[in-house]
Amino acid sequence: MNRMGTMNNVFEELLQNLQIHLLEARLTKCPPDWQDMHYTPNYNKLYFICEGEGWLQIGDQELYPKPGQLCLMPAHFEQSYAAINANTYFKYWIHFTAKVGPFDLFQWLDVPFILSVLDYDQVESWFKQLTILVRQQSLPARLQEKAILLQLIAYFLESVPVEILHTHLEEIDRLSQIQQYIERHLHTQITVDQIAKSFHLHPNYFIKYFKKHFGMPPLKYMRQKRIQHAKRLLTTTMLPIGEIAVATGWDDSNHLGKIFRKETGYSPSAYRAQYRTNA
Repeated sequence: MNRMGTMNNVFEELLQNLQIHLLEARLTKCPPDWQDMHYTPNYNKLYFICEGEGWLQIGDQELYPKPGQLCLMPAHFEQSYAAINANTYFKYWIHFTAKVGPFDLFQWLDVPFILSVLDYDQVESWFKQLTILVRQQSLPARLQEKAILLQLIAYFLESVPVEILHTHLEEIDRLSQIQQYIERHLHTQITVDQIAKSFHLHPNYFIKYFKKHFGMPPLKYMRQKRIQHAKRLLTTTMLPIGEIAVATGWDDSNHLGKIFRKETGYSPSAYRAQYRTNA
């Protein structure tokens, strides 16, 4: 796999730590004095234009979104907007955060700000549901709005060219190197101190840095990776459990069995048998 492919894989793993939160959702007819200049929000905005005209500026880009278009206004970009005539926007809009580690999702990604929608009814339905759910005070409402918000984000990203921003390539490359180092040493009794030393970092800083990006301490991450590797070996080979324990960095089959059962609910042999039964 080439370097960029490896880095994309790392970012996909970082997305497992994606934290999203809907702040507001409305359907609004903009007034004639709709305007705000040179502000920088710490949340993302997504407009779905139903009718009308208007002007936006995101960074140094001037935009005139049209009916049937989605407009993404990412957090931490300087923004301005204004009405340009009496035919003001009638639009759905949402405010939300989408955190990947210490950054907002769109601080990592280079994406266009405008998308012409092909599935108008579907997109309108998502926004309409969000305007209702955001007013409801219940656990199911919070879960439903997160699910719909994820669908909207996925719809936007799968419809536009997406690249990791060059300003974050160095960070992703470093995380990729750490991830590959751990993968290469899963069969050993590698310690956090040894990993930190390999990257010239103090262990305390390394633990905080790793958790900030991957959403968990390095020891938990390594345990999950070892269990995943053990699952692969159990389902793709006939290696004895003892050899799989050694190959995945456990002291012996008893140690592997104890951790494996805790993580999966099955012993290694039962997991293998269950897989073969369902294959």
